[in-house]
Amino acid sequence: MKDTLNFEKALTTEEAAQILGVKARTLVELRFQKQGPSFVKIGRLIRYRYRDLMKYLDQNTVPPDAA
Repeated sequence: MKDTLNFEKALTTEEAAQILGVKARTLVELRFQKQGPSFVKIGRLIRYRYRDLMKYLDQNTVPPDAA
């Protein structure tokens, strides 16, 4: 049986945008504005962790009585 690593996949900006339902350009702009979900910078590469995307959604959830 082959051993497999069970680490969370690092998502590209395009993959993260698809999960959030926004355009990749939106995530790029949010990064420049120091907003949006947390990300990992590896050299010049930008990657997102799924758990950070879910945390971002949770932090931006508006209760029905506050809308």
